[in-house]
Amino acid sequence: MKNIVNKLALPAFAAALAAAPLAALDGSRSGPACTAGSTTNPGAAQQPGLAANGAPGQAVSSEQERAEFERNLRAQVLLDRMHLSPGEIDGAYGSNMRQAVTTFQQQRNLPATGKLDDATWNALNQDTTPTLVNYVLAAEDVAGPFQPIPEDMMDKAKLQKMGYASPLEGLGEKFHASPDLIARLNPGKNFSRAGEQIVVPSVHGGQPLAPAAKVVVSDSRKVLMLFDAAERVIAQYPASTGSEHDPLPIGSWKIEGVHPNPTYHYNPKLFWDAEPGDKKATIAAGPNNPVGVAWIDLSKPHYGIHGTPVPKFIGKTESHGCIRLTNWSAAEVASVVAAGTPVVLQD
Repeated sequence: MKNIVNKLALPAFAAALAAAPLAALDGSRSGPACTAGSTTNPGAAQQPGLAANGAPGQAVSSEQERAEFERNLRAQVLLDRMHLSPGEIDGAYGSNMRQAVTTFQQQRNLPATGKLDDATWNALNQDTTPTLVNYVLAAEDVAGPFQPIPEDMMDKAKLQKMGYASPLEGLGEKFHASPDLIARLNPGKNFSRAGEQIVVPSVHGGQPLAPAAKVVVSDSRKVLMLFDAAERVIAQYPASTGSEHDPLPIGSWKIEGVHPNPTYHYNPKLFWDAEPGDKKATIAAGPNNPVGVAWIDLSKPHYGIHGTPVPKFIGKTESHGCIRLTNWSAAEVASVVAAGTPVVLQD
């Protein structure tokens, strides 16, 4: 396994991995479930090779854990740069990463196993980009204001902005990563101080996406795919897609409009699980808005493609029928579609 991490350029990576157990990566992220929203709450994805309870004799060696983590982290970064999103980058091999690997294999005419076999690993590593890069915190990263986001929709309506709860949450979204991962890679760093140098996943600077000719959402795979005019997949993102109460509206639709940084108009009559006593309300714009940083309106009334305040649950929880993406994925999709782009929602 070569070039997993540019340790000469980024010695902080090795030090960070040695500083704390990998179990620290599974901490929860503050913030509300998306109102368009989460109806199940599965446990955190289990890293292959790690015991669920950490009992003596059941965990693999720390060296094996570290090698597995580094391998997964590098693969996640490379896939993200290719617009085959593994979801929130965390160094763990879960269902979202498996879907990204499968599509990468299909694009390269490799057996579509969803596993990081040698052929897949060699193909991924044609990109020699370092896994991590240095980043200096800018004034905008620490400016805030930061505040906890209430779960109750009526309490949300009282806020003037649905901003980040902390600088770390914002950095996680900027670099497509779990806030826990950012913290773990940078022990002892002050994330509230402009000028602080940290290391982050190298997710920026890849090839830009061309405009998409078609959007396809697969309910069974829990992914949204973008196609070009030649019917080739040019991007894929994990997605939360409907539920038993609010199934994905299977069929052919089209995009009616694209709305960045939207306000959210809450109507409790549209939600079977609305709290008694809830009233219509307008929720301010911001990344912790129930639909995140983008709303892509579909020709099916009340349905759209949108972001989320809780990226770690994407592809793992259900929605109220809409197509929910991470904020960074929703922003990217919004940048390459337009009114009239066809959208196919399929099983």
